[in-house]
Amino acid sequence: MNLPQDKAGYALVVFDWDGTLMDSTPSIVAAIQGACRDLGLRVPPDEAASWVIGLGLQDALLRTAPDLPPEQLPRFLDRYRFHYLTRDPQLRLFEGVEALLVRLRDAGVRLAVATGKSRVGLERAFDSTGLRRYFDASRCADESFSKPHPAMLNELLEELEVAPAAAVMVGDTSHDLDMARNAGVHGVGVTYGAHRIDELSACSPQALVGSVAELGQWLGPRVGLAS
Repeated sequence: MNLPQDKAGYALVVFDWDGTLMDSTPSIVAAIQGACRDLGLRVPPDEAASWVIGLGLQDALLRTAPDLPPEQLPRFLDRYRFHYLTRDPQLRLFEGVEALLVRLRDAGVRLAVATGKSRVGLERAFDSTGLRRYFDASRCADESFSKPHPAMLNELLEELEVAPAAAVMVGDTSHDLDMARNAGVHGVGVTYGAHRIDELSACSPQALVGSVAELGQWLGPRVGLAS
């Protein structure tokens, strides 16, 4: 775990969803590959399919299904949803996620989500996990600009009236960390999600952590959590 020397007093922690709070990376990769296979498109390898996680739909498709005819987009989305929802019973939060959210809220820290999911997808995830009550605000890729554009973070900061220096973005991809940097917000990378450690390190995050427990240890003194 890489700990910086400075201690920032964060009032807001913004989380990515897939690969950060929920262990959904394998399901997303399989759904992308399954949809491509069903439509007779080139099937991207695991690394290529996982790299686009967190991006908005259009940006993701440009990389994973560049030969997709525009008129086939509805069918692609239908097959993606089929393959993803087939794996829905396998989806789990990473160990310790809800306990960390409880500790943060009890300490008076504001919480938000900035995700590449659609609004429908995030609301469904909120319902299935019961985590909605912990978050003060959220932004999705279909209602703002896709990561790494800073719009989602900028909108959350404005809505919650928090200065960039008082916020930190937690995510598992370079898209998350680049978005944070573009918004003037600190970023923390989790290494158990979609992107490799070297990709995360290249974004110069404040820290890289290997588990939810390590994330809690890093955030603790920076948000006033009791040890």
